[in-house]
Amino acid sequence: MRGRTKVMIGAGAALVLLGGAAVIVGPGLYADWANDAAAQAPALEASAAPLGDTAALDGEWAVAPGSVAGYRVHEVLRGEEVTVTGRTEDVTGGVTVEGGRITAAEVTVDVESIATDEPPRDAYFRGNVMEVGTYPTATFAVTEPVPLTEGATDVDLPGELTVHGVTHDVVVPARVAADGDGVQVVGSVPVTFADYDVSAPSLGFVRVDEEGAVEFSLLLERAP
Repeated sequence: MRGRTKVMIGAGAALVLLGGAAVIVGPGLYADWANDAAAQAPALEASAAPLGDTAALDGEWAVAPGSVAGYRVHEVLRGEEVTVTGRTEDVTGGVTVEGGRITAAEVTVDVESIATDEPPRDAYFRGNVMEVGTYPTATFAVTEPVPLTEGATDVDLPGELTVHGVTHDVVVPARVAADGDGVQVVGSVPVTFADYDVSAPSLGFVRVDEEGAVEFSLLLERAP
């Protein structure tokens, strides 16, 4: 069994890699700056509407440009609460709808392209934490048919989530809505780092929670 990777994302990695910059400017100022930089949780666009006739959705759909995925973690830096988010638009995949049900779906995220507002943190995340040279992608694949309901947006997606080379069964609470000729799917799934062979650090000056979240906002268009 390979040794556990030490997760030093967030302020922990920033402190190590930036020579204690957060300590120099003060943890309170750093926390304010980091929290302001954190991305909002994925949400349906204002233009999105509840699904209409779900049978009309039958066919093949592809993940379109403008889709994003990433992570959200919480940490405590010298008593200050800090939220860190990483995002990438390098997301690919497809969805099959038959009889108003999602019968197949797979989404792949290029982990190496996930970025925050701090390049040194990202370099540590990619190399030391996620080992992207060995595990370059994360994937989610639906494992059971999922009925779509006219007029509804909330849906649970049972599937397999693979992160850092480890796969677990999960149920992803998501929201699905029509947006013009396309479909938007947003959601967040909690993850426990240890379940994916990753350990959250507690370094004295910073403590990263043992759980975080994988977040996504997918735009789907009819496949050619």
